[in-house]
Amino acid sequence: MLTVNGVEIEDTFAEAFPMTAARVVVTAATAAWARTAGQAATGYAASVIGCDAEAAIERELSADETPDGRPGVALLFFGFSRDALQKAVVNRVAQCVLTCATTACFNGLAGDAGRSIKVGGALRYFGDGWQISKLLDGKRYWRMPTMDGEFLCEESFGTVKGVGGGNFLILGYSQAVALAAAEAAVAAVRAVPGVILPFPGGVVRSGSKVGSKYKALKASTNDAYCPTLRGSVASALPEGVNAVYELVFDGLDLPTVEAATRAGVRAACLPGVVRITAGNYGGKLGPHHIHLHRLFDDTR
Repeated sequence: MLTVNGVEIEDTFAEAFPMTAARVVVTAATAAWARTAGQAATGYAASVIGCDAEAAIERELSADETPDGRPGVALLFFGFSRDALQKAVVNRVAQCVLTCATTACFNGLAGDAGRSIKVGGALRYFGDGWQISKLLDGKRYWRMPTMDGEFLCEESFGTVKGVGGGNFLILGYSQAVALAAAEAAVAAVRAVPGVILPFPGGVVRSGSKVGSKYKALKASTNDAYCPTLRGSVASALPEGVNAVYELVFDGLDLPTVEAATRAGVRAACLPGVVRITAGNYGGKLGPHHIHLHRLFDDTR
């Protein structure tokens, strides 16, 4: 049996899948306004099961890290296709960044021209003919007049093939114990560059399984991990476990998701946590299988 800090790590794997990713850099006159735009643009983006994208703030940026020398935030967006991702990013930038005081918007990923999505190139029509284009260092930008000056947005944004659905579950003696472990794990995962946790606060209380007794639903409650259903279903909970929280995260590549899993699991192994496991569907959902034991092979 493999343990980390006395916590059992189940010999299983998290099942992840390919997604298309883009990084959006939003700047503003102050860090607070950049953060406001970032929070609004990444709202309602927990899962593509019911949202147009999975998105969150990756990290805050200092003025010397941004194209225009102002404070900003880096946002990561994930979708199942480039077309779906473009639609989601354009809509969210239009409604939540363009509308936010003092903001500008830039591409945050290098990528092949053939894999880019048009953002400023789509939003420019809001200028109603008064928009102006500028080509600087091979990049095209659009300036659109607004009531506080102008909104600057890069025309095209690069995309990469990222990985969605990285996950692990924390099984604890109590809700308080499991939540404290989840919060510690969230902090550790957020410290890994190139990864986001799209669910509220980075923590999922309503873990799901594929399918439902109701034909209209693609997913339903993961009853095997619901403590109140112990005795009524084929429970996966060891004796004494009374709360489970899941972390779900997306990354720009597989090594990033593996690093996030390792960091998060290690941080979650606190007193009162009984077991760490992961969600998979027998290998049928996605091609990326992140085996928990292998992540700790060099530290046993």
